[in-house]
Amino acid sequence: MALAQQKMTLSEFLAWEDQQPERHEFHNGEVFAMVGGRRIHERVIANLSRRLGNQLEGSACQVFAAGMKLQLADDTVLYPDVMVTCDRADLRADLAMRAPTLVVEVLSPSTRRIDLYEKLLAYQSIAALHTYVIVVQDRREVSVFRRSFGWVKETLSAEGTLGIPELDFSLPLDAIYARVSF
Repeated sequence: MALAQQKMTLSEFLAWEDQQPERHEFHNGEVFAMVGGRRIHERVIANLSRRLGNQLEGSACQVFAAGMKLQLADDTVLYPDVMVTCDRADLRADLAMRAPTLVVEVLSPSTRRIDLYEKLLAYQSIAALHTYVIVVQDRREVSVFRRSFGWVKETLSAEGTLGIPELDFSLPLDAIYARVSF
């Protein structure tokens, strides 16, 4: 839901948002309040972040979860649920990443349309991005969009395994949904 106000510049948004107790996304100069996550949403983020972090320990890549901004353009700043960057400039940045190799969004009913369409298109514009993963929170299903010759979608369910070859990472859906009951 867009907040009723005049459009902002990127610097105005960053200064304003830094003073807010809640997180907000910024798109086309408009500010959108973010809804807090539910138990399953947060559990899936924690499972993925922990496993990715363990896998990337000692590598040139780092994992960030939920609280780190991703700046896509001068008028777009988002908060992916999980992202991994190996970019040196990103790893020195304080406020926002710009070149992640992996972005993960956990679908909730209120973000479904945005994550499946708007964010998919926005994330595909990131030159460094190899993989965009969408995890469904109300059933065992993961959609993986990979940059190949164009973008290729793979859907995982039941006993599938999420593989991210660029990060030498694989994780069974059982581990993504560990301690989750539907």
